[in-house]
Amino acid sequence: MTAYTPDALIAADIHAYLDGHAHKSMLRFITCGSVDDGKSTLIGRLLYDSKTIFEDQLSQLEADSKRLGTQGQNIDFALLVDGLAAEREQGITIDVAYRFFATDKRKFIVADTPGHEQYTRNMVTGASTADLAVILIDARKGVLTQTRRHSFLAHLIGIRHIVLAVNKMDLVDHDQARFEQIVADYSAFALSIGITGFTAIPLSGLTGANILAPSDTMPWYEGPALLPHLETVPVEVDQATAAPFRLPVQWVNRPDLDFRGFAGTVAAGRIGVGDPIRIVPSGKTSEVARIVTADGDLDTAGAGEAVTLVLADEVDCSRGDVIAAADAPPEAASQFEATIVWLADTALVPGRGYWLKLGTRTVGATVQPPAYVVDVNTQAHLSAKTLELNDIGVAEVFTDTPLVFQPYADSHQLGGFILIDRETNATVAAGLIHHALRRAQNVHWQSVDITREAHSRQKGQSPRLLWFTGLSGSGKSTIANLVEKKLHALGRHSFLLDGDNIRHGLNKDLGFSDADRIENIRRVGEVAKLMTDAGLIVLTAFISPFRAERDLVRGLLPKGEFVEIFVDTPLAEAEARDPKGLYAKARAGEIAHFTGISSPYEPPERPDIHIDTRRESAEAAAERIVEHVLGIWSFEL
Repeated sequence: MTAYTPDALIAADIHAYLDGHAHKSMLRFITCGSVDDGKSTLIGRLLYDSKTIFEDQLSQLEADSKRLGTQGQNIDFALLVDGLAAEREQGITIDVAYRFFATDKRKFIVADTPGHEQYTRNMVTGASTADLAVILIDARKGVLTQTRRHSFLAHLIGIRHIVLAVNKMDLVDHDQARFEQIVADYSAFALSIGITGFTAIPLSGLTGANILAPSDTMPWYEGPALLPHLETVPVEVDQATAAPFRLPVQWVNRPDLDFRGFAGTVAAGRIGVGDPIRIVPSGKTSEVARIVTADGDLDTAGAGEAVTLVLADEVDCSRGDVIAAADAPPEAASQFEATIVWLADTALVPGRGYWLKLGTRTVGATVQPPAYVVDVNTQAHLSAKTLELNDIGVAEVFTDTPLVFQPYADSHQLGGFILIDRETNATVAAGLIHHALRRAQNVHWQSVDITREAHSRQKGQSPRLLWFTGLSGSGKSTIANLVEKKLHALGRHSFLLDGDNIRHGLNKDLGFSDADRIENIRRVGEVAKLMTDAGLIVLTAFISPFRAERDLVRGLLPKGEFVEIFVDTPLAEAEARDPKGLYAKARAGEIAHFTGISSPYEPPERPDIHIDTRRESAEAAAERIVEHVLGIWSFEL
C-alpha cells in the first residue's frame, strides 16, 4: 500500500499551495446507519484512497490491523477512525470521530457517527453541522430500524443531500437485483418522511469497489462512484447569507472606558457601517459605528464571520440578546411548539425544570407532556406521557424568560436548542422550534399601583416563604403549625399551605407520579408567590421531593425571601412513626410512587435551616425558626 505523497507544489511554492486550498469549497458530511454497516471502514477507505494517510500512520495501521483488526493479515480500515480503546475492543463506533481530508477538487470534513441506538445522541451531534449524509446499508440486511431513524433525523435536522450507500456488495456477489430491491424499499420509506431525492451507490468499503472509481465488479451500475460524487455534489449557497441580519451577542467587550463592543458570530445576513440595527428583545435601536476584528476594522461583515460591533448609541445590550436588522427583527417568546429528540437514559419528566440553551442564551424551561411521539418505522403519531431514550416527539416548551428565536426551518442557529439537566448538567435533549404559541402574545402583565413593597409596609413585616420539606411523617406539618401559632401570637400576618389540605382543592386533580408531584409544587409555588406579593409570611409543608422543583420556587421570589427548612428524619424513624399508616400501605404495594419507598427523595444540600428531629423537639425547632426569621426581617428594625 502507498502512503501519502506530498504535493510537489509544497516544496516549490508553499504559499501558492496554501492559497489553492484556501479557495476550495468545503463539504461537511456524516456517515450513519445501523450497527456494522461498515461506516468506519468506508471512511478509512476514503482517507486511504484520497492519499491522506501519512507513512507513520500507515505503519501503525498495519501493526494495529494484525493485532486488533478483523481482516486477518489485511488492512482493517475501520481502525483509522475507531480511536477509542472501547471501540477497538468491541469493533463498534461509540463517539463521533471527525476526520479532514482533501482532493484536488474539494476539502472535506467527515463525521463517523455511531450506529448503536444507545449512541443516537452522538449521531445527532454529528448531523447538526453536516451538508450531506451518507446512509449506509448492509446489502445482506437491507433497511433496518436504525437506518430509518438516522434518515429521519438527518432530514429533520435539515440535511438536503442524501447518499444511499449500499455497502458490502462483495458479500452478495455484487447482485444487481439485491441492490435494486434495497433501493426500492428505501425509496418508499424516504418518500414517507419527505425525502424527495437521493443518490444510491452500490459499493464495498472493504474492497474499494465504487469508492474512488467505477468498479468492474458491478458493470451494471452506471452512476458515479462515491468520491467523485462527493467532489461534485453542489454545496448550496448558504441561505443565511441572503437572510436578514442576525448577531447573537456572545460577549460584551469593554476593555476600557473608551470602548464598548458586542462580540459574536454573524448568524445570518450582512451588516455594514452606518446600517440601522435593533436590539431584541428590548427593541432599542441604534446604528453600527464600527465593525472590529482581530485583523482590523471592516466595512461590512456577513454570515459566519466573528466580529465585534460598536454602536453609535449607549444602548442596553448583553449576552444572549440578538442584534438584528432594524426593519426585520426576529420574534421573542416564552412558549413554543418544538420537535424534541430525547437523548438521555432517564425519561423526560413533564413540568420539571431544565436549562434550555439556544444560541448564546441559557434560560430555565419546562416541557409539557408530548402531543405525540413519532414511530420512525411507520411515521405514525403515537400518544405518550413522556419521552424515553431516542424518542422523537412534539411538545410545548415554556421558558421563564422570553427567548429571541426563529423557526428551525428558517435558522438553525436561532431555532435549534438543547435541554440540560439542572442537577447533572448533562445534555438530555435536542430541540427544533416550530413556532411560538400565539396565545402567549396576547397575555401581558397588568400594572398595579399598590406594589408588594407597599403591602409589606402596611403589615410592618417583610414577606417570607418558609418552605418545610422532608419525608412523610417527619413532622413538617407539626412544626409549621407551631411556627404559625407563634407568629400569630406576635401579631404577624401569615398563612399556612399544607400539602394534604391543598390536595383537597387546588390540586385535587393531581396524582403522585413524578410529573404530578412536580406540577403540585409548581402550583403551590405560584400561589405562595402571590401571597408574598400581598406581604404575607407564607408557610408550606410539602414533601417536595425534588431539588429542581424547590429551586424553581426559590427562583420565583426575590433573593432572600425563600427559606428552605429541612425537617430531617431518617426513613426508619419516619416509617416507625407512620401516623397515617401510609408506609405500611406502600410496603404492601397498595400505594404507588410513595416517597422513600418507591419514589426518591432528594434532601436539600444546603438548607437555610436544618432541623434534626432526633435531637430537637418540635417546640424547640419552631422557636428557633421564629427567631431566625425575626432576625432577618427589615421593616421593624
